[in-house]
Amino acid sequence: MNVGCQFVLAAIGPLSGFQSALSPVGPGAQRAANLWLGILALCIVVFIAVWAVLLNGISRTYRASDAPPPPLLDTENSDRKARKIVSFAIAASLVALFVVLVSSVATSKKVTEALSSKQPLAIDVVGHQWWWEIHYPNAVDASQTIITANEIHIPVGVPILMNAASRDVIHSFWAPNVHGKRDLIPGYTSAFYFQVDKPGIYRGQCAEFCGLQHAKMAFFIIAEPADKFKEWQAQQLAAAPAPTNDLQQRGQQVFLRSSCVMCHTIRGTIAGSRVGPDLTHLASRQSIAAATLPNNPGSLGAWIVDSQHIKPGNKMPPNPISGDDLTALLAYLENLK
Repeated sequence: MNVGCQFVLAAIGPLSGFQSALSPVGPGAQRAANLWLGILALCIVVFIAVWAVLLNGISRTYRASDAPPPPLLDTENSDRKARKIVSFAIAASLVALFVVLVSSVATSKKVTEALSSKQPLAIDVVGHQWWWEIHYPNAVDASQTIITANEIHIPVGVPILMNAASRDVIHSFWAPNVHGKRDLIPGYTSAFYFQVDKPGIYRGQCAEFCGLQHAKMAFFIIAEPADKFKEWQAQQLAAAPAPTNDLQQRGQQVFLRSSCVMCHTIRGTIAGSRVGPDLTHLASRQSIAAATLPNNPGSLGAWIVDSQHIKPGNKMPPNPISGDDLTALLAYLENLK
C-alpha cells in the first residue's frame, strides 16, 4: 500500500507545478523543457529498438529450439554481418549523443542571447550552510541595496541576471520551473539569466549535497507584476518599523540586549551583524529557516528558543529566554514588515 502511494505521488508530483521542470514559466525554462522532451523521445526510440532486437532474438531462439545450437563462429559472412551490425549500433549511438550535445549547447546559447540583449535586473544570491542571502545591488547608491533572505522577488516579464556565489561549501541553485541547476563554487561567481512570464510562487532547492541540513535549504522565487514589485522594493528599502506599543518596545530591548545582535541586522537599530539573515523586514517573508517553517509566531518562537531541535547543525545557538521576554520579542519581530 505504501509503495503504491509513493509511486502515485512520484508520478503526479511533477504535474503539480510547484517545483517541476515540466511546468516552465519562462522562455529559458520552456526551452529546457523542450530539450528534455526531445531527449526523452530519443530515449524512447532507443528503448523500443533495443527491445525489438531482443524480442526478435528470443523468438528466433524459440523457433529453433528443436535444432542443434549453431556454432559460436559460423562463417566469414556471418562474422562480417555481425561486425556491420555492431558498427551501425555504435555509429547510431554516437550520432544520437552528438545531437543531444549540439541541442544542449544551442539551447543554452539561445537562452543567454535572448535575455542578455535586454536590460536585466541584477540580483546576487549567496549560499550559506543552510540558507540563502539575497542582494539587490544599487551601483549608484550602495545605501539603496536591498538585502533579504530565502525569498527572491522579481517582476514578471523582466530578464534577471543572477550572480551566484557560495560563502562556505559547494551549493547548487535549482529552481526547476524557472531555470536549470547551477552550481555555486566557493571563490567563484556564476552568472546566468532567466525570466518568469507567469505570476506566482516557485520553490527552489539546493541541489548539491552541502552538509547535514542540505534537504532543508530551500527558497522561493516570487514573481509579481511590476507595480507590486516596486511596492515591495520601497518597503524593503525603508528602515525597520519602530515599535508601536510598550510590548514591542520591550521586545526591541530584549533583542538588542541579547546575543541576537551578534549575528543579525535590523536597519535603524544598533544591530548590524552579517553572520545570519537580515531581519529588518522579517515579518514580510513567508517562511523562516530557508523554507523549513511557516513564518508565524509559533514557529518563530520555537526557532528562537531551540533552532537545533528543528534544524540540527545550523549555526544559530539555543536562546534560553523567559516566557514574558519571548512574548515581547515575538511582538517586536512580528512588527518588522
